[in-house]
Amino acid sequence: MKKLILSIVAMAATMGAVAEGYQVNTLSAKQEGMGHTGVALKLGAESMIFNPAGMAFMDKTVDLSASVSGVISDVSAVHEGKKYETSNDVSTPFQISGAFSIYDNLKAGITINTPYGSGIDWTDNWPGATLNQSVKIQVFNIQPTVSYRILPNLSVGAGLMVAWGNVDLNKGLLKASTINAMIPGVVKQQLVEQGVPAEYITDDMVNQYASQMYLNNEITPASVNLKGTAEVVLGFNVGAMWNINDKITVGASYRSKMDMKVKSGDAKLSYNIPNEAVQQVVQSKLNVLDNTNFAAQLPAVSVLTFGVSYKPIERLTLAFDAQLSGWSDYEKLSIDFVGLDVPFDQHITKNYSDAWAFRLGAQFAMTNRLDLRAGFIVDTTPVNENYFNPETPGMTRLEPTFGFSFRPIENFSVDLAFTYVAGLARKGSIPEKDMLTGETSNFDAEYDVEAFIPAIGVSYSF
Repeated sequence: MKKLILSIVAMAATMGAVAEGYQVNTLSAKQEGMGHTGVALKLGAESMIFNPAGMAFMDKTVDLSASVSGVISDVSAVHEGKKYETSNDVSTPFQISGAFSIYDNLKAGITINTPYGSGIDWTDNWPGATLNQSVKIQVFNIQPTVSYRILPNLSVGAGLMVAWGNVDLNKGLLKASTINAMIPGVVKQQLVEQGVPAEYITDDMVNQYASQMYLNNEITPASVNLKGTAEVVLGFNVGAMWNINDKITVGASYRSKMDMKVKSGDAKLSYNIPNEAVQQVVQSKLNVLDNTNFAAQLPAVSVLTFGVSYKPIERLTLAFDAQLSGWSDYEKLSIDFVGLDVPFDQHITKNYSDAWAFRLGAQFAMTNRLDLRAGFIVDTTPVNENYFNPETPGMTRLEPTFGFSFRPIENFSVDLAFTYVAGLARKGSIPEKDMLTGETSNFDAEYDVEAFIPAIGVSYSF
């Protein structure tokens, strides 16, 4: 029983933590309006995010930039003909970057950003609560960077990523129907303890008492909260950029994989069972988890991006990026609950696939003070259909973007952008195992996602 409980909790913790929704691609208000392209663009301080080699082409002494986005998302699931929707908080990925010139061909800088992070809240009492109620993931990154122009038209760059993060997950452990199935047995035990001989206990007598104890089937009777902080981990970000001529630039960048390790997370149980006798029975089976520590390892996957930019005329810039995220590194996840009588290590196979995102963007200098931008993103899903889960209902997404920058004074820019995310609805099925009976049933649903992402940023250089 204990091992079964821990297995289900471990599965929930891992599924909620990683998938395409975990990777953030809204780290620049300026570039978000341009389809979040940038690997072949010279973006000053913001090049540290897209391609550190681009910073070497900075023609300012100092360049400062800051952006924040608001991710307003709505995920829905149609289960047994009824639609359920999430109640998500607004996520706010951000970046603050600063770069300065050491020599004409040597630049340095530092950026603070949130390259990974997501949140989803299905509420406590929806039908899939035993798979997931809510999850919040945050990863923070500080990256000092150096960029060097080897030749007038060729540069390289490298940054050291110093990252840490946290996870906060809630999931149901039992359904009301499971508790209801236990109640007749609890009633019989109570009657025996009150002195009623077992041979005199009839079904009618049991049902009379049990009818007052049954739970509403929409109530999740027991839940667990898993909360942990990942320790600091190191990675790297490298890139190269080549100006083929005045019109065409190509670039490539690579951000390394980082394993985010939670060494001592906390597990906390909560109950929603009005009958004290039933709750005591449930607690006797589940309290092994209460105030238990767990250790886990979650991947922040590698990202390889290729890009090209083209200026057909002086005022117009076109860009295309192809980004490959290395989700195939997520073959399995191991999680260990410590402090129990026997080890309960879990090794759960995931077998995700690498996933491509394709980005197209355009910028037009309408005036010397106003730039207009538009873009389009196709973001494919890495989620294996055998592991489709409401914590990460992965699906390919289509994302049109637009934005603009206005410069009230020559060196100061205010940047605004907006992205609309439309998921390509996808059906999914995942097994649910009853912790008391051991019986397995499938949770089937058709999922859809929609998101609105406004962004604002400012930049200043001199």
